[in-house]
Amino acid sequence: MEVPAVLQELVVVLGVAVAVVLVLSHVRLPTIAGLIAAGALIGPGGLGLVRDAARITVLAEIGVVLLLFSIGLEFSLARLRRLWRVLLLGGGLQVGLTALGVLAGALALGVPPARGLFFGFLVALSSTAIVLRALTERHEVDAPHGRLIIGALIFQDLCVVPMMLAIPLLAGQRGGAGALLAVLVKATLLVVATAVLGRTVVPRFLKDVAATRRREVFILAVLGLCVGIAWVSALAGLSLALGAFLAGIALADGDYGHQALADVLPLRETLSSFFFISVGMLLDVRVLMERPLLVAALVLGVLVLKALVGAVSAMVMRFPPWVAVLAGLGLAQIGEFSFVLAHEGAAAGLLSADEQRLFITMSVLTMAVTPVALHFGPRLAAGAAHLKRLEALIGAHGPHHLEQSHSEALSNHYIIGGLGTAGKLVTRALRESQVPHVCIDLDPEVVTEARRRGESLYYGDITSAEILERAGIHRARALVLLLDDPVGAARAVSTARRLHASVPILVRVQRLGDIADLRERGASEVLAGELETALEAVSRVLKSTDLPEEVVVRLLETLRKDHPHGPESNGPPPPTLPPPPKGLPERTEYRH
Repeated sequence: MEVPAVLQELVVVLGVAVAVVLVLSHVRLPTIAGLIAAGALIGPGGLGLVRDAARITVLAEIGVVLLLFSIGLEFSLARLRRLWRVLLLGGGLQVGLTALGVLAGALALGVPPARGLFFGFLVALSSTAIVLRALTERHEVDAPHGRLIIGALIFQDLCVVPMMLAIPLLAGQRGGAGALLAVLVKATLLVVATAVLGRTVVPRFLKDVAATRRREVFILAVLGLCVGIAWVSALAGLSLALGAFLAGIALADGDYGHQALADVLPLRETLSSFFFISVGMLLDVRVLMERPLLVAALVLGVLVLKALVGAVSAMVMRFPPWVAVLAGLGLAQIGEFSFVLAHEGAAAGLLSADEQRLFITMSVLTMAVTPVALHFGPRLAAGAAHLKRLEALIGAHGPHHLEQSHSEALSNHYIIGGLGTAGKLVTRALRESQVPHVCIDLDPEVVTEARRRGESLYYGDITSAEILERAGIHRARALVLLLDDPVGAARAVSTARRLHASVPILVRVQRLGDIADLRERGASEVLAGELETALEAVSRVLKSTDLPEEVVVRLLETLRKDHPHGPESNGPPPPTLPPPPKGLPERTEYRH
């Protein structure tokens, strides 16, 4: 019996990918870097173990579609409306300044303006798949730099079609302007239609499907909606990825969005891995051997230019320097949609075959560097304090930022960092208990809305020593960090402990692995989402057994202490948070 060629290739791809990722994990390199390296090793430009990359590319495209679909499921329309400023201003600045920078460099080298602008289009796009996967793995999607990066990536995806339709104009062909207008109209209609379907037809359809109580039917229905809207998007001249993203948004606001996300995640993780392997297969080692200095210069030039543009764009939007540095690193690579533009540009005569090979090789190298750069990004961002003069020049603060006068009346108060779900609950409890407090957040929209409600919320970077001093850290009762950003939380703990050696610091994190680092930095109490959720489940189960309250409490304390990341895992715990002031309720309960 003859073994299908595609099966042999899959065995090679999966085997080598697992081996390379395991080897690189010992030097703490990200999984994505390992997958790209595995693709380069087995691809046509490497050992040639897989010569026909087309089959792998098909799986890779499906993986990208599922990746964007799952991201859309996490971005409801309400959440997307919060990103409009970041999307339009941040994304527009990043794309525009990058294209202009490349155009200026091309003109200086004697390249015609049309080709120079086309080169700018190629470099301006970043890799949605690689960056989103890296941010998701690091739990930084909701971090300030994560929101900036995602907003810019969405804007870039929206720019792909206009850029593609501008190619005939740049090549001196006719009909480009009319086609561009037609596709823009189609894109608008598709977005409106998707929003309407997401609020009317889709919820009813999924309700009928869920009523069958057959999970496999529900999964098929969800995948059918994803692929169907992506297909319609492609027919309209847009990208499959953008259509999948819109499909995810259509489901996100309904009652079945969370279940759809849970069902899609395993497929997404598997198939999106093929995308990173297929990117590595595009690497042409012969180009590296023939012109190593040119390739190195181009890669370094692109990374530096895009990182600087991304950082400056973030600071123009009044984000602090360390957020700007992380955002710049996240957007520094060239994206997968640039390969599509390069193919169309080569067909139109804007790019020679030799230039196309050089561009693809250089682009793959920028993609391979990105996961590593994001991994070491927090260390690079630590040097962002040297950008204080630039920060002051641009005015990197938002509305209602903390002034010195705000902190003069603050004493024996709580400083709350972050106004997410946990921050809102803590702030509400303190406000209703009439406990003095001040809350600081980096989202200007959240700050403005909260200030309208009369809350003590200010715009500021909680990791900044200046902001903490203005919030009265030296007179504070405690610092409570409820950030969605593990990097920011770690920086804030270090800064606060340096300013005030004895102030109690409570930190909420998502990953258990962050606990040890935060304790070393000086956190008094660390609440891990995984651990606290598990203990809450144990508590409810035990209470349902009618065990005495004291027995339940003792068992929970034992489990907490015996856990590898419990309070006794790193020696004696630091002092805990102080009790509430006398005369105030120790606990506030809310009922729906």
